[in-house]
Amino acid sequence: MAGATGAVGVHVVAALAERGVEVVPLTRGAGVDLLTGSGLDGRLDGCDAVVDVASVQTLRTKQAVEYFTRSTENLLAAEAASGVGHHLALSIVGIDGAEVGYYAGKVAQERAVVGGSIPWTILRATQFHEFADQLRARGRLGPVIVVPTMTIQPVAAVEVGAALADAVLAGPSGRIPDLAGPRVEQLADLVRRCERAPGARTPVFSVPMPRLIMRTSGLLAGPGARLGKVSFDEWLAGRTRD
Repeated sequence: MAGATGAVGVHVVAALAERGVEVVPLTRGAGVDLLTGSGLDGRLDGCDAVVDVASVQTLRTKQAVEYFTRSTENLLAAEAASGVGHHLALSIVGIDGAEVGYYAGKVAQERAVVGGSIPWTILRATQFHEFADQLRARGRLGPVIVVPTMTIQPVAAVEVGAALADAVLAGPSGRIPDLAGPRVEQLADLVRRCERAPGARTPVFSVPMPRLIMRTSGLLAGPGARLGKVSFDEWLAGRTRD
């Protein structure tokens, strides 16, 4: 499994364990570099499926496209050499036509999966609840927090993990129904709720980001999408208790 230790990867691993599925991690800690393919030779021998939830921290189009294209091609080549019969990738709702930033990288990833020789499944999900807290940390500018103007429908990473585990057992299924959270929210409002949780009162401002899909409603669930049950406030309350 690529990205086994990430925000959603840990939940996929736990969900697969509950279903009696053994997981082989494809991480740097396990000696695997997805970008170069180092450590993949023979690593997938005996595996029935590969789940790819690996990611890269960048908003640069060239870097994102290169990472997702090369890492996917390396995984698919290793799968073909080891006789793996199912490749699963996690993608993002509403990225069709994206030409810039991280989203362009995910488009390139989907293209590589669909064009590859391994039978595949792609699950598109909306942003995770954790996304707001990540931007809260990155957006601090002196005495304020600045985040993009963005309408989102955040979903719990644990529910995404469970959906991917179910998809492993279902076998290659192509594009399966999108997964989104139960409520449409404004990103700035979510960041403010995160900021209030520990008792802080830093002002939060939202700023339009031209050309980015993230400022539109394109990342919301469409017809036929599945909706999760865990709301942002429920997730935040659980995190605060922890």
